[in-house]
Amino acid sequence: MSRQRRGRGEGAVYKTETGTWRGAVDFGWKDGTRHRKYVSARTKAEAQQKIRELTRLAEEGRIIPGRVPTLEAWMNRYLDEVAAPTVRPSTLNRYRQETRLYIVPNLGRVKLDKLTPQHISDFYRTMLKRLAAGSVRRLHALLRRALTVAVRWKIIPTNPVLSVDPPSIRRAEITPWSLDETKSFLTFVENRPMAARWQLGVALGMRQGEVLGLSWSDIDFEGRTLRISKALQYQPGAGLRLVEPKTAQSRRTVALPDHVVTSLEKHREDQEVQRQTAGDSWIETGLVFTTSHGTPYSPRNDYRTFKTLVAQAGLPEIRLHDLRHTAASNMLTRGVQARVVMETLGHSQISLTMNTYSHVAPNVSRDAADVMGEALWASDPELS
Repeated sequence: MSRQRRGRGEGAVYKTETGTWRGAVDFGWKDGTRHRKYVSARTKAEAQQKIRELTRLAEEGRIIPGRVPTLEAWMNRYLDEVAAPTVRPSTLNRYRQETRLYIVPNLGRVKLDKLTPQHISDFYRTMLKRLAAGSVRRLHALLRRALTVAVRWKIIPTNPVLSVDPPSIRRAEITPWSLDETKSFLTFVENRPMAARWQLGVALGMRQGEVLGLSWSDIDFEGRTLRISKALQYQPGAGLRLVEPKTAQSRRTVALPDHVVTSLEKHREDQEVQRQTAGDSWIETGLVFTTSHGTPYSPRNDYRTFKTLVAQAGLPEIRLHDLRHTAASNMLTRGVQARVVMETLGHSQISLTMNTYSHVAPNVSRDAADVMGEALWASDPELS
């Protein structure tokens, strides 16, 4: 390589044997080690510009001199130190799997300060050949969060993921049951075991984990309310565990319809019979919905039971999670205010509620128009 004499303020710039220009910024000594950061460019002017930018960022305290980790090393640190204490175990397991299977094989060896939007864009295109768009968007979200922390910790000055748009996806069409179909299902399960479980899903839109994680101490029979404070979740290697709700807004208290209160009281009596029958083999968990020995009721068995009930009732096949959509749609079309629906479902924003259930907006709008027409003109024969 041939070094070129540099002018004042140009930094250590030289041309390599391959024709590219390379520069370095010396950050001095720290803990007995001299710290430098290097840049590469196609032209001398571009290399000098990169050096000036790097020097400015260091002077502003936006980047800390030192060895920059590879993306693989940083992801492992992020997952251990940042994600692990803050996310649910199942979410952390998914993060680790996505990192191991997709991020590390494709981008793991790239140092954070060398990671560019082009790297990220190419990564998404590669992944779209193997994964659905929704899965690639999850990878985008994971990288965005991890590199945002790297910026906050002054390891890199900017987050390259923010310059890349994730792949778009078509919102899945929601096909909840109609009110008549909902009534048919409730009638079918009325006198069956765990009827209250299905009533909670249909009337309140509770998530599966929220229903199965419900404790008797969460229910105020006198006040006819229910507190949602945890969820039952299967964790690989650990089995069924009670975990924090999905979001802060998921921790909520909701009012119970009288019929559901009555069903819960009957379910409590049925569970007491099971407890007496099981005797010493009964395992007390305090949960509302359990096996015949008191242990947590498996989400997998819950799903299978739902599919069987739907088939036996002769109703249109829907996903278990569509009970939640059914509840929301029925509430909105019956005139329940959107904010009340949002709070009942545990949504974080009212826009999420309305965007998710936009399919019921025309009916709600029509009902509102009819109500206003009745209020303003129906009582006056000359105006009606």
